Amino acid sequence: MVSTKAPEDAYTAEPFVPERGGLPALRKAAAGCRGCPLHRDATQTVFGTGDPHARVMLVGEQPGDQEDRQGKPFVGPAGKLLDRALAEAGIEPEHTYVTNAVKHFKFTQAEPRKRRIHKSPSLRETTACGPWLARELALVEPELIVVLGATAGKALLGSSFRVTQVRGTVLEEEIHGRRERLVPTVHPSAVLRADDREAAYRGLVADLEVAVRALG
Repeated sequence: MVSTKAPEDAYTAEPFVPERGGLPALRKAAAGCRGCPLHRDATQTVFGTGDPHARVMLVGEQPGDQEDRQGKPFVGPAGKLLDRALAEAGIEPEHTYVTNAVKHFKFTQAEPRKRRIHKSPSLRETTACGPWLARELALVEPELIVVLGATAGKALLGSSFRVTQVRGTVLEEEIHGRRERLVPTVHPSAVLRADDREAAYRGLVADLEVAVRALG
């Protein structure tokens, strides 16, 4: 009997990840990923971008509305705030590599042409996308990973991760078979939603300054 199971029902990107090639090959392959059902509604895959030899890799949650439309990570309001915070902390944004734990935009929409509302990816969806992040880490080989928010933290460090408990500290963990140093902080979109936005922004900058000191 021939199986009619769609590839996304397996919830893993593994079959789509090329064994060889650099970041351009990886990005090209990711455009055709059907490793989970999120690809059905998203406009396109939003893969990581930036300096392929970056000392710092920034990992966020998933693309937002603007990222989904433009095909690049962190190009919306949160991305602009992140660039400002990085520069203030002493990290040149153009010398980083930025990506997300999940490469497709997950959203709810009341009806067509209404605003698309961000919806957090499930642990299953985040795990399905893990092979892409593993290959990005293996190819970029960053000296430090800045973890932006809870979803990215759970993707890299497990479901017990709590950003409030470890933000602004330097962690050393084995991630996808590599020993990594990580500095967790809040996602810049959380700063935009904060009641006291200035205090939240200062906290983000302070965490990024910890990353700068860790790089030496």
